[in-house]
Amino acid sequence: MTTTKWSLDPMHSEIQFKVKHLMISTVTGGFNKFTGTVETDGDDFTTAKVQFVADINSINTNNEHRDQHLKNADFFEIEKYPILEFSGKSMEKIDDENYKLHGELTLKGVTKALSLDVEFGGITQDPWGNTRSGFSVNGKINRKDFGMEFNAVGETGGLLLGEEIKLMANAEFVKELAIVEA
Repeated sequence: MTTTKWSLDPMHSEIQFKVKHLMISTVTGGFNKFTGTVETDGDDFTTAKVQFVADINSINTNNEHRDQHLKNADFFEIEKYPILEFSGKSMEKIDDENYKLHGELTLKGVTKALSLDVEFGGITQDPWGNTRSGFSVNGKINRKDFGMEFNAVGETGGLLLGEEIKLMANAEFVKELAIVEA
């Protein structure tokens, strides 16, 4: 059997989230610093073991004041919990392009099971001879499940922030290593 290691290409990948603001619009944010690896049996992604880490300090919502608030104890509390980590344990094939990735998300010291929808973009060779694979990933979490309870009530009695956080990633991986095991 051959174990293949794939490394996330951060220049051709993005990690984003969306949350309702005042329950009438949506704010988008992301992380600028992250790493990830996938290990598969050969090129069979149904055997994928995924490791992903994001540096919470690299959060970017295009508003410095909001980013600083997200880093404090109301939300991510980066002094105690500087990273977000996802460990994918199994990949269930739905059809030729769609998978369900099952794993655990650790955020703010809390670990919860999480299943993500994955669309497989394919495998190709780049102009320099590297083998690459691409994926679009979507899911959602409830921020309160991870101890992010902050919410103000507006003048009309409505909540400032939604509890549901939509997760999106576009990820490109480069085949790094194939180890043949006896």
